[in-house]
Amino acid sequence: MVYLASTDTDKTKNAHTDPHLVAGDAALMAWYDNGTLDREDALAIAKHLDRPRKAYDVSVQIKNFEWDAARKQRVHVGYKDASVWHCSLSLRAEEGALTDQQWADIANDFVDSMGFTEASGKARCRWAAVNHGTSENGNHHIHLAVSLVREDGTKASTHGDYKRAQETCRELEAKYGLEQLSTIHATRGYDQAEKATAVRDEREMHRSSLSRKVRACASSSATEAEFVRRAREAGMLLRPRYAKNTTDVVVGYSVAERPARGERPIWFGGGTLASDLKLGALREEWMDSPHLATEAAAEWNAAARNKRTVSRTGPEHATPGPQVWVDYTRNATALVDQLRALPRDDHATWAKAAREVSGAFAAWSYRLEPTPGPLAATSAELARTAQLRNPLQYSKPVALPSIAGTAMLFMAASSKNKTAAQTALMMQLINTAFAIYEMHAQSGRTREAQRIRSVVETRLAPFTGAMPKAVNVGAEQAPGADAGSVPRSIDIARRGMVPIRPGSAVPITPTPATPAKTYQPGRSESGPGMER
Repeated sequence: MVYLASTDTDKTKNAHTDPHLVAGDAALMAWYDNGTLDREDALAIAKHLDRPRKAYDVSVQIKNFEWDAARKQRVHVGYKDASVWHCSLSLRAEEGALTDQQWADIANDFVDSMGFTEASGKARCRWAAVNHGTSENGNHHIHLAVSLVREDGTKASTHGDYKRAQETCRELEAKYGLEQLSTIHATRGYDQAEKATAVRDEREMHRSSLSRKVRACASSSATEAEFVRRAREAGMLLRPRYAKNTTDVVVGYSVAERPARGERPIWFGGGTLASDLKLGALREEWMDSPHLATEAAAEWNAAARNKRTVSRTGPEHATPGPQVWVDYTRNATALVDQLRALPRDDHATWAKAAREVSGAFAAWSYRLEPTPGPLAATSAELARTAQLRNPLQYSKPVALPSIAGTAMLFMAASSKNKTAAQTALMMQLINTAFAIYEMHAQSGRTREAQRIRSVVETRLAPFTGAMPKAVNVGAEQAPGADAGSVPRSIDIARRGMVPIRPGSAVPITPTPATPAKTYQPGRSESGPGMER
């Protein structure tokens, strides 16, 4: 409470202006108005919230863990107090600010739904909601502090509170006419310190650069061993996480950017970068066999010991032949056609398609962009669709023409010269992005649709406009089009992002997709279609 009421910029992460109560339990609101809070007020409110815990001498604790460097794992070192439940409810800047009464209504509904009030059928918890102004990003928000000891001395349960809080927020967004976030897709957040450090050092956040590189390396690899080698060649530090009491069963991994001399690396687990970058999720896209598993374990062990890669003649050093570009462009064209007939609620298949397209843009960004540009931005936006909140609740994706190998092509492409073959493939990747955009728009996920539309229109279209004229690789031309010309990708970009209208390519009534045989040219272990 002292922190929430403080206006001292040296003691708060964000500047607090005019901190005041907007809601709280009935007793609190009976004797406190909405005037500005000071330290004395904060201490008095804290004493009020804590009174049941002290009166009944109730202890609410959770296990405390600390990192043991010698054992290289978190160990239980005791218990710590956990009698206060805290969270913030925030709106992004574009939604504007709510009135105190609106925030009060939302806060009361929220704590009711979370089971902290009499609405749960149990004794109420004491709580307070504080508005202390907008964050440094312009987001308007409130903070809630709840005592987990009820008025009768019993403890309030917080089991499953994260999931329940998310569901409650989705309900409140609909009730109060706020922007409704997706209940299907979710991306990993970041700590404010990460952003502050990146701004100070005038660089991209490591979490962002690493997720893009991992995505590019994973998408361009046919096997796990190839992924390890590509990741190391991309300049990342890589270390495996072994199953307990083993040194050859890898169950996870961490990556870090190579630090400057004298600095220590900052490690991120694959799952903390993105839900679809967990090792288990990546393995679903790679070939597997006992021989390949042994090869992968050898590469992981070399990475853990910072030794040279075991294999130095892998497919990552091969040069794709011209026909491979044609094959994948045809695959991408077929993928677009089938996506436009895919039911909007087939989330697993849409996520898989988004993952492959995002990986392709990430790979080309790695090859062409010394600093993050339009390719990196497009990859990041499509990656949001690739991350499902709960993948296990969806069925397996249906078989569609695969474009996973397009990332391999871009990784192997020259960083100096753009070619007509690249343009032809890029046109179809952009069309795939359009299909994903239309799926979100038709599904009512306005925010996701707008983000994809914005990055393609404002950043990617100008980039593709400077590319060579594409060559026709078999895609059908629109009726009336000049038979001697192929649309440039910038024209595709400008034509694709139009308001959804009757007769959209995505049907209002979903129809089952016709499964197609998965075709992955150049993705076998021996690497057919490759020139050395």
